[in-house]
Amino acid sequence: MSDPVSPPQKPLAACIRGVTRSFGDGGTKLLVLKGVDLDVRCGDITMLVGPSGCGKTTLISIIAGTLAADDGQLEVFGNDLRKMSKAAITRFRAHTIGFIFQQFNLIPTLNCIENASVPLLIQGCSTRLAEKKARALLEQVGLGEHAKKRPSQLSGGQQQRVAIARALVHDPRLIICDEPTAALDAKNGLLVMEIFEQVARSPERAVLIVTHDNRIFSHANRIASLDDGKVTDVHDADGSSPLPDHIANLAHG
Repeated sequence: MSDPVSPPQKPLAACIRGVTRSFGDGGTKLLVLKGVDLDVRCGDITMLVGPSGCGKTTLISIIAGTLAADDGQLEVFGNDLRKMSKAAITRFRAHTIGFIFQQFNLIPTLNCIENASVPLLIQGCSTRLAEKKARALLEQVGLGEHAKKRPSQLSGGQQQRVAIARALVHDPRLIICDEPTAALDAKNGLLVMEIFEQVARSPERAVLIVTHDNRIFSHANRIASLDDGKVTDVHDADGSSPLPDHIANLAHG
């Protein structure tokens, strides 16, 4: 077990200090994040675990720049997101971050190739080149034969893999995932985790995963526990010590 703040042996993809976030006003105000400290290191797969409602999705949304923190410090690859304009954050996110949503968020009128191409098209890539790379990633996640189907023609697990291909297609430095294997069987969950491991082998890239899926804990470099709006501990998952009970006992799903 280690402190949420990393020793300096690896560069940081994200550095979070004292981050807070609340929702509502007055008597209905709910403080969800209560001063979060966390380092997400380059070259690592960091998993974020904890009970439902503890603030995991809120935290990764703030790191991704889709939600603003109320207070605290937040740097992603040295960029202070709290000092950037909304337009600058949007541009930064388009090039630097790949986000895998729990609910997939695929565009229903587009087929798989078109959905997976979207991040490259936003960057100004030609349709031909964007769809060529999207097709290659769909092949990698085992969906080559479904490339022309629309989301309504796919199972939940297949839609999840399209969302994963979309998040990877523009080679973002930071991949942020909200329950990426929840809809996948063991075979496809392993396939996806192997892809994430390939990403994390780069010393300039990182993967951050929110999960309840204890099948994938063995793929983590670090597992951070979030409870009641704070990171309570970080386990270095190098195999030298067993998982703490509060992590090992998490159920899949």
